Amino acid sequence: MRTSPNRLVGIVFGAVYVLVGLLGFAVTGGVSFFATEGGLLLGIFAVNPLHNIAHLLIGGALLVAGLVGARAAKGTNITVGAAYLALGVVGFFLAGTALNILALNTADHVLHLASALVLLGVGLGAERESQGTRGAVA
Repeated sequence: MRTSPNRLVGIVFGAVYVLVGLLGFAVTGGVSFFATEGGLLLGIFAVNPLHNIAHLLIGGALLVAGLVGARAAKGTNITVGAAYLALGVVGFFLAGTALNILALNTADHVLHLASALVLLGVGLGAERESQGTRGAVA
């Protein structure tokens, strides 16, 4: 039995985002929950406690969906990918304003856009081949 690309991406991205959420708390001591400027994770990614919790929730959703099955993983990859695409674009306009409650910076925007491309690419395209050949006669 072949492993679904959506499940694999969901599990890997989910585990990474959960880890990032946990590590974020190591650099956000003393940073207020909705701070517009946060601590720097890996020296470049700005995070605050709300941003860390968002990473934990998103990572958890991706991880659980990837463990449940291909259909759940595909839906979650598409949903999270679309949300990250929107956040990646809108984030450029939020930086430097009071609305930047996730303490986003340029590195975050680039990472969110890259995550969106992978999640949407896999979510929208990976299972097509196997679905298209499902009813074919050999």
